[in-house]
Amino acid sequence: VTTAICAASRASILTGAWEGTHGYTFGTPPLRAQLTDRAWPQLLRDAGYRTGVVGKGGVRTQPGVAKKMWNSFQPMRAPYLKKQSDGSVRHLTEMAGDRAVGFLREAAEGDAPFCLMLCFNAPHAEDPNELQFIPPPSLADLYADVTVPPPALADAEFFAALPEFQRQSMNRKRWRWRFDTEAKYQSMVKKYWAMITGIDQAVARVVAELDALGKTDNTVLIFTSDNGYFLGERGFAGKWTIHEPSIRVPLLVHAPRLDEGRRGAVVDQVALNVDLAPTILDLVGLGGVEDYQGSSLLPLLQGASPALWRQDFFYEHRFDNREIAKSEGVRGRRWVYSRYYEQQPVYEELYDLEVDPLQQRNLASRVDHAAQLTAMRSRCDELRQQYVER
Repeated sequence: VTTAICAASRASILTGAWEGTHGYTFGTPPLRAQLTDRAWPQLLRDAGYRTGVVGKGGVRTQPGVAKKMWNSFQPMRAPYLKKQSDGSVRHLTEMAGDRAVGFLREAAEGDAPFCLMLCFNAPHAEDPNELQFIPPPSLADLYADVTVPPPALADAEFFAALPEFQRQSMNRKRWRWRFDTEAKYQSMVKKYWAMITGIDQAVARVVAELDALGKTDNTVLIFTSDNGYFLGERGFAGKWTIHEPSIRVPLLVHAPRLDEGRRGAVVDQVALNVDLAPTILDLVGLGGVEDYQGSSLLPLLQGASPALWRQDFFYEHRFDNREIAKSEGVRGRRWVYSRYYEQQPVYEELYDLEVDPLQQRNLASRVDHAAQLTAMRSRCDELRQQYVER
């Protein structure tokens, strides 16, 4: 992802634009109309699609925009356990699956093509609840007999060597909520895994419903997430930084019209959240939106290896929160650079993924890496001008 926080990343998924361009995150005005007018749900609906969103939308828009983009707008948020009218309790993930199936059944009754964006709140923690990770009750003990391995870079010496602003950050505050004892760590991670299993089950219901409706062979499925998540790595919980657990997300695409020889293929090129908008439109024959800053993944899905495909990308985090330092940087295939530009002095990181894939050794202060640091600074400046200083 180009930014590891749900609000800004989801805006990037909708608009195909970097945060520095769309300007949306927590605490900002709603997403601008000139962006939502070119968002892929709006363009699909304009082209005759029945569009729907179920679950955590996470992006505020101007009045009337949601009803304009979506035929069916069904926002759902935590708490995870919701009491029903008959007195029973159901889990939010299961309820989202119910509504997704309902949308498909209704859409199948008409002749129009359809597009559903199904946004699970899980496996995000329910932050106000001390339990944090709350799976469906039927899955609560699913991993009880498993011992969770320790996270990477979680030893006290590594954390003590971090700068003060990182040791006092929201990443560490939430670590105390979730992982500050071994018993809590084991319980929390198992519940987190169980929440993911709940998502798996809900997705399986959606796929089975497509099958029952006879739509499987003519429906593209895209599975992804809006940001990564620390589970104790670096002594952190949360996300927000350029480190790998924070920015890496799954991306699975099932496109039945593609050549059967591509089934199960793993693509090596870097794909981003901003690529989803042009990819969706390209898959349905509505490509060519010049405003999108991402690139369509369709050539990669078809097996091509474009010579000019990106070798790095710009990362940013601009949420105005005193416990989360703002940052920007560049993630390349080998080198990763970030700068926390509001710190005094500016704090920089430089990692060599080739020899240090866990990003354990910050090389920014090393004299023998001064030339690489200068080059990455310049590249960050260049990309900042492209996406922020427009």
